Amino acid sequence: MTTIRLFLAIVVAQNWHVHHLDVNNAFLHGDLDQEVYMKLPPGYKPPAGFKSPVCLLKKSLYGLKQASRQWFSKLADKLRSQGYQSRKVDHSLLYKATKSSYTCILVYVDDLVIGGTDLQEITSLKQSLHNAFSIKDLGPLKFFLSIKVARSKQGIHISQRKYTLEILEEADLLNCKPVTTPMDYKIHLSSQHSDPFQDPTLYRRLVGKLIYLTTTRPEISYTTQQVSQFMSNPSQDHYKAVLRILKYLKSTPSSGLFFSATSSLQLKAFSDSDWAACIDTRRSTTGYCVYLGDSLISWKSKKQTTISRSSYEAEYRALAHTSCEIQWILYLLQCYKLAIPNQQFFIATTSLQSTSPKIQPSMKGRNTLSLTAILCATRSSPTSSRCFTSPPCISWQISSPNLFLRRPSITFSPSLVC
Repeated sequence: MTTIRLFLAIVVAQNWHVHHLDVNNAFLHGDLDQEVYMKLPPGYKPPAGFKSPVCLLKKSLYGLKQASRQWFSKLADKLRSQGYQSRKVDHSLLYKATKSSYTCILVYVDDLVIGGTDLQEITSLKQSLHNAFSIKDLGPLKFFLSIKVARSKQGIHISQRKYTLEILEEADLLNCKPVTTPMDYKIHLSSQHSDPFQDPTLYRRLVGKLIYLTTTRPEISYTTQQVSQFMSNPSQDHYKAVLRILKYLKSTPSSGLFFSATSSLQLKAFSDSDWAACIDTRRSTTGYCVYLGDSLISWKSKKQTTISRSSYEAEYRALAHTSCEIQWILYLLQCYKLAIPNQQFFIATTSLQSTSPKIQPSMKGRNTLSLTAILCATRSSPTSSRCFTSPPCISWQISSPNLFLRRPSITFSPSLVC
């Protein structure tokens, strides 16, 4: 989803056109490059003389494991024949850059989002795709993957109000009393000392939907990460924590993210980590968020894979994960062919004393990056990344950029990061 948020942030900052297409029966357009046989459909009687008749497929069908891959392959070949290209950083983003225009396409199964500078090129692309596949032109982007997109002169606001209300209806909490925070900061969840929950399937279904809801609700990332650790054996306390999140959502069903039309293209990141906060494993939690100007495009709250023997070690691990995410976003930004100003990239962390690390990326992967950091003395305490590593004791408005814009304590040189 970072690709989608970055795309929308750039679209509104550069004042591009953005349109939405839907492909009818997308999987049926895929061509099979190997022999696939299937049983005869119910009710069909083969001609006499066949002992064990089967069908040889000539086209993809829904339910076939290869269907999505074959459909995307055919769509990508069609776009590449018209001059579009993609990079390994994200195969779902295809783009075409000329001297006079730029057009890019985001592909998610049968949903296509087209953005660019030239409306005539977008119209021509629509017609070309309609001739090759049967498509439905949905006009300017308004609703995509259960995300409502509202655009104005000030910017783009994305939210999942409808999806949120569906979750509340499933949990029978539409008429519940709302709360102001998604988690009680005095409670520390554990796998022990609680009665098992009687319906683990309901628990897993609600937590799974909350995980997807974090696409536009970063303020519940930490609490959702906490309750998702107990999917295999949930208890009554864990389910109460899930209900607490849902009661918080009842108070703010329309909240989401705002991408400003006046935002710059400077990357800023905030990193934080707790230390041995997990009662069961004593592992630390990494939290970070990344901004493109004033637009929040990426964040994460995740338990670290190993135990840190000091709070500094936990902070270094969080900083490494944040650096990997920044490097991946930098590679993704290259696809947009933008004239990004030669500015510095900032990372702020809460306890490391640092100002100017030297970064040496060794791989283009999102999760693999070797770092060499030389650090020296300053200190800051940003609020933004802390909400990804600890529960809040007061309510906040996560979409307000002022919460996240603090004086950074780590400065990245673009000549070293790029």
